[in-house]
Amino acid sequence: MSTNGFTSEDDSRGGHDQVCCLIDDGERCQNQAGNASYSKRIQKTVQQRKLKLIRDDSVPHIYICDYHKNVIQRVRTKRRRKESVDGRGSPDMDDYPEIDFFQIPVNTLRRYKRHFKIPNRPNMNKSQLAEMVAKHFHSMEVEEKEALAYFIYVAKNFKNRLDHPRPIESGTS
Repeated sequence: MSTNGFTSEDDSRGGHDQVCCLIDDGERCQNQAGNASYSKRIQKTVQQRKLKLIRDDSVPHIYICDYHKNVIQRVRTKRRRKESVDGRGSPDMDDYPEIDFFQIPVNTLRRYKRHFKIPNRPNMNKSQLAEMVAKHFHSMEVEEKEALAYFIYVAKNFKNRLDHPRPIESGTS
């Protein structure tokens, strides 16, 4: 029973007599649910790491078993270790601010599209272009240190030359 948005002790007892709410690679998990819940943040992690876990919508609760809890935690821990070469650790992806591509000028979106040679149909409006760029941007995997080193190299050595098309060499055709 819910009172002022809070649940009573009976409703918040975790998954003591409930089954895990997840479907793992097409098969419904039959393990006993623990007290870990399948929150929006966890769903985002599962989606980003391409785990084959989805929540069974026919189940009235969001509690998951200890097995799936450990699987998700291991994936998150591996990602942190991989990103932190120097051992100091790096922030989780959830700590980075979300980019609002709809606030970026149209000419910048077009330059991004042209640079990455993203196929599109002609005469796209700004919202369609921003959506397409956002989709491409989020699908990229980037080695941060390598990208920063390359950026500094290009900025020091080539200045603005990459923004301008190369002149067409004259010759006999």
